[in-house]
Amino acid sequence: MVTIPITKLTFEEYLTYDDGSGFHYELVDGTLELMNPPTIEHFLIVAFLDTTFISEIQRLSLAWLTFRETGTRTGRNKSRLTDLCVVTQEQARDLLKASAVFDSAPLLIVEVVSPDSIKRDYRHKRSEYAAVGVPEYWVVDPLELKITVLLLEEGFYEETVFTADQKIVSWTFPELAIAPHQVFAAGKI
Repeated sequence: MVTIPITKLTFEEYLTYDDGSGFHYELVDGTLELMNPPTIEHFLIVAFLDTTFISEIQRLSLAWLTFRETGTRTGRNKSRLTDLCVVTQEQARDLLKASAVFDSAPLLIVEVVSPDSIKRDYRHKRSEYAAVGVPEYWVVDPLELKITVLLLEEGFYEETVFTADQKIVSWTFPELAIAPHQVFAAGKI
């Protein structure tokens, strides 16, 4: 059983927090929230999207990078761990020798839904990512076999849900040619 400290942490304390357990935490209003280890399906889906995004970045010669399981600061004492994010090289350079928690909004964030993250991914992270100006947020839901793409317009997300063989429409990667069935097939062995 893991015991999470009762004391509130500041964002700065969170950046250096290590209880030696190897577990990952998000910081929500100064309180640590334990993140359950992902499933293999989750890892495979993220790996597929990561590889797909990297291919597009290289094909278009963009000065962007992808990262898995990095943090994004979403408030004074809040930080969320992303399954996958796309950032500029400049954003990454700023954190080269610091904790991998982005203070500025990534270009794109992807979260893969698990049974214990439904509310967090669809509701909490949606409002927090919009508040800090993340232009594009994908909620990849293998439970419902749908991908919700949220595009930030005038401070609020406009959402489009993609299923089956519909081509996913992305602002970040406008020439991307993948469909949800490909993403979810990647999660199978």
